[in-house]
Order: sequence, then C-alpha cells, then structure tokens
Amino acid sequence: MGPGQTVTVFGAYGHTGRFVVAELLDRGFVPVLSGRDEVKLKALAAAYPGLEVRPASVGDPDALDRALAGAAAVVNCAGPFATTAAPVIEAALRAGVPYVDVAAEIEANADTFAHFADRARAAGAVIVPAMAFFGGLGDLLATAAMGDWTEADEAHVAYALSGWQPTEGTRAAGAVSRERRGGARVVYRNGRLDYRRDEATTLQWPFPEPLGSRPVIGEFTMADVVTIPSHLPIPDVRTYMTAGAARDVSAPGTPTPAAVDEHGRSAQTFLVDVVVRSGGAERRAVASGQDIYAVTAPLAVEAVHRILTGQTRTTGVVSAGEIFDAADFLRALSSHLAVELRR
Repeated sequence: MGPGQTVTVFGAYGHTGRFVVAELLDRGFVPVLSGRDEVKLKALAAAYPGLEVRPASVGDPDALDRALAGAAAVVNCAGPFATTAAPVIEAALRAGVPYVDVAAEIEANADTFAHFADRARAAGAVIVPAMAFFGGLGDLLATAAMGDWTEADEAHVAYALSGWQPTEGTRAAGAVSRERRGGARVVYRNGRLDYRRDEATTLQWPFPEPLGSRPVIGEFTMADVVTIPSHLPIPDVRTYMTAGAARDVSAPGTPTPAAVDEHGRSAQTFLVDVVVRSGGAERRAVASGQDIYAVTAPLAVEAVHRILTGQTRTTGVVSAGEIFDAADFLRALSSHLAVELRR
C-alpha cells in the first residue's frame, strides 16, 4: 500500500493544513478535506477540483466518522490540539486507521501519550503526535545524533529562526497552553515536566558557522520535551529560541506569514542545532531550511507514507524517533532539509 490512498486532513483549510494537502497530492495521495467550516473547505476545494469535502466538528463523533470513512489515515492539522486531538484520535481508533498530528502544544502532546498509550498498544494502532517542526524534527535529530548510544545525560535543542510571523493557530495554541499552565513556564528536568514562575534567562548559543554565537532565550520550551524523553532515556532536555524570534512571536502586532514563492512559503529561514551529551562525549545534529510551517508538511506526509508502507518499528502512541529510522527519515527529506550529523 502507499500512494493513491485517501488521507483525511482535518483542519485542511488552515495555514499548515494547506501545505499538508499540497504535499499529499505531490506524493500521490488523495486528500479528503475536512474541518468544521464548510465554507472554507469548499473554498479550498475550488483550488483542487475533484477533492472531496467532508465537514466535521470535534463535538460531532458521527461527522468525524464520516470524515474518516474509507480513508487510510488521518492527519490532524486543527489546533488548538487540546481541543481537537482526543476526539480525532477517538475517531481514528473507531475507524482503525493511523493518526498523525502536527501539535506543538506541550500539554496536548503529553495528554495524548498519557491517555491513549495503553489503548493504542492493545489495539496495535499507530498514533504519532507532534509530527511537525516542533516536536517531531527535534526528536528525529536527537535520535539520529544519539546513534548507538542507549542513553545520554542531556539533550539541547536550539532554534535559530530568521524571524517568526505566527499564524492565528500558533497564537490560539499558545493562549490555551498559557491558560492551562496558569501563566507558568514549563521545563523538563530530572526526568519530568516542572513548572516555574521565574523568568527565563537570555544566553549565547554557539550555532554552527556561518551563523555563529547568537542570543537565545534559555528554556524556551517546545514539544521536544515530550517527544524526546518519551523513548530516549535522557533526564534533562532543554530547548532554546533566538531572542529576536521569541520577541516576534510574543508581540501582538507581528503579522502572519506572507508567501514569497510558488509553494506558498514565507521568507523565514531556520536552523535547528541539537546537541546530546553523555559523560564527557558530545554528538550533534543540525538541520536547516525555509519556513517552519511549510516544512511540517513533508514531515507529516513522510510519516504517513512510512506508516502505510510498513516502514515502522512499533505501534501505540509513539514519537517520530521511536517509530521510524531517524537517520533514514531525515535523508528522505533532503529536498526540504539540509541535515548534518556530527559524531
């Protein structure tokens, strides 16, 4: 099985959902357009004649079942995932199809692991949360960097974005996460999530040349603190964000992304620098590319392809680095990402 199969995209008309629909078509899949807003779905379908529209809301299980009927898999692109993940996962379990989402919300991803791990494992189902720029990519890079190491003392994921024009979905998801934390910030220390009230510090991160040392917000925590320790025995996972990008995403007046090429990508560039340390040894993986939202689409669609063609290592609720061959997965994205492993 593989290309030619139908894949339901929930939240298809959203910013990231549109990239996922286009990538599925490029890879030979047939997307089914789903989401709660029928008007927006039909507007998107006008750009892709022949694609089926199946409106559904997370509060209507019957509609979700109709949206997934006959599909080989579902990709959930509709945030906030604190609201959408569980109902769409339930629908995927009823339909007996794999579920992939692009959630960057730490709490939503933690909920998916906590609430569905036993049921998914017992059913032999595949549920892959955070199969996106935040969460999935860092996990793949950390896993590839680990190589033959079976454990490490710490993992660091440093993000250098040329700027960050957030989508409406990013802002909505961030607001939900802040509300769930009561305004606290989250860190991953000593093998568990911890909530802090103090201010995150600014420090210098030595990005590879030609970028070089840049100021970053320390403990700018992203979904990697859920995905990486879900399968790698690393008790200390820290993530960082370049200070300018952190200011952009928090500023209320920052505009949404603007397309600059025929693929709809923005001019934003990124570099992700992952360092894992064990004892006195250090290993590193670096990835760079264009547009964090656009690159989420090949990550999610490659995951769907590998699941449907049996290129997986396990079942249950699993992160990218656990279910896939991380180094091979990253090589498959060479037209979207430049990746270098430094061991």
